[in-house]
Amino acid sequence: MLQIEDLYVDVAGRPLLKNVNLVVEKGDTNILFGPNGAGKSALLSTIMGFSNYKVTSGRIYFKGKDITDAPVNERSKMGIGIMSQRPPNIVGVKLKELLEIESQEKSIDIDKMAESIDMARFLNRDINVGFSGGEIKRSELLQLRVQKPDFYLLDEPESGVDPVNMAQVGTTIQRMLCAQGDCRANPKIRSSALIITHTGEILNYLDADKAYILCNGTIMCSGNPNRLLSEIKSKGYEECIRCKLANPINL
Repeated sequence: MLQIEDLYVDVAGRPLLKNVNLVVEKGDTNILFGPNGAGKSALLSTIMGFSNYKVTSGRIYFKGKDITDAPVNERSKMGIGIMSQRPPNIVGVKLKELLEIESQEKSIDIDKMAESIDMARFLNRDINVGFSGGEIKRSELLQLRVQKPDFYLLDEPESGVDPVNMAQVGTTIQRMLCAQGDCRANPKIRSSALIITHTGEILNYLDADKAYILCNGTIMCSGNPNRLLSEIKSKGYEECIRCKLANPINL
């Protein structure tokens, strides 16, 4: 679904990502761990094609096609959708108006879908204006559910979310990825995803296939998501950096 090869990225002339190699297979949910400032959000923004993230070297392939220089709208039409960590307030645009634009040519019952994640009362409000952290996350997820992308980029879905909202956010993401049927019986019918998490709490709701650790702008290691999370909690990211320096490998 996604393949990143030897990626280097600058923002305003400042290097942020270097030698990033990463693969997400079709139907897989991959996790991206890393400390603050490691470049995780920059990587998702680069995959989405936001213009202030300049690829200076390397390639990005989506569904086998080179999208390194493709604009955001083309990537969206190909099936990439993103949930931002801090989406902007959009004054003067109602949430339902945006959803109706996104759902054109799709037989989607917006009201029913909004009701399913307790967002019906927000449909006629300006997007994100006065929303709590959990409400913003649910608004973002509602927009993604309407878009129905093949590949989800989720930037810290736990951030700013209280425990009650977290359960709703987590189960919504799980249903969203498994919209086509029983994922446990047939994992490859899932939509694919790359999810940034600090706490790892999202793993309580998802069956993730693989995790990567990003530190200092580069991928340090990869492996089983729960095992890596346990290592991070017990030893911190410094141990991963030391291990990488001692055993350099090309991921």
